[in-house]
Amino acid sequence: MLVFKTIAVAFSMFSSLPMPHIEWDKDNMRYSLCAFPAIGALIGLVCWAASAVLGRLGIPSLLLAAVLTAIPVLITGGIHIDGYADTSDALASHAEIEKKHEILKDPHVGSFAVIRICIYFILTFALWASLPEYRPVHLLLCFVLSRALSGLAVTIFPLAKNSGLAYTFAEASDKKRASLILFILSAVISTLLCICGLEGIGMAAAAWVVFGYYHAMSRRQFGGLSGDLAGWFLSVSELWMLAALVAVQYIELLF
Repeated sequence: MLVFKTIAVAFSMFSSLPMPHIEWDKDNMRYSLCAFPAIGALIGLVCWAASAVLGRLGIPSLLLAAVLTAIPVLITGGIHIDGYADTSDALASHAEIEKKHEILKDPHVGSFAVIRICIYFILTFALWASLPEYRPVHLLLCFVLSRALSGLAVTIFPLAKNSGLAYTFAEASDKKRASLILFILSAVISTLLCICGLEGIGMAAAAWVVFGYYHAMSRRQFGGLSGDLAGWFLSVSELWMLAALVAVQYIELLF
């Protein structure tokens, strides 16, 4: 029952799927970050099923790319895209840290956020449309790895403030055990990707490079991690993993 409640807490916060009402408490939030990658597994499975079914039906590649671009947003409700937008506005301001945090809290969407979101979706759509081959393992592990690393960051990165979504989950979690579980999970997924060949190696490398940049950027630009920055990381890491997958597959075709 506790495992179910822990998973339900993660899905109720980080997905748009209907969940039974569960009172959040110390017990079911202690390892809720460890359940975060399960949402990625669901996204990956739905993307794989969509690519398999629509591919068999002979659906045009552009339409399939549009569906694969939309699936993560529909399942999550776009919570990570909201964080990406807010962070884009804050980074584009080139302001002091305190001003950046004010921009993150501002409910209005700035012009830089609109521009970067448009670019983000154009690139994501183009990469899906350009992918020579859809392999189930890549579709599944991509979204799991990004969320495992995102949860790991919440448990080990310094926090920018003592409030907000990231703070709530970080303080409620058993940081020592949760970080160990998420690190092992991230390492296992990365290893599985590497076993899959050059495509997987490229994807794993892209995820960890973005993770390292995320750590440096969050400290330098914002004084630590926040919920909006976590959304930024999910968006950017998945985009770069997809870009690495496409790049490696095209290089293999050349040789």
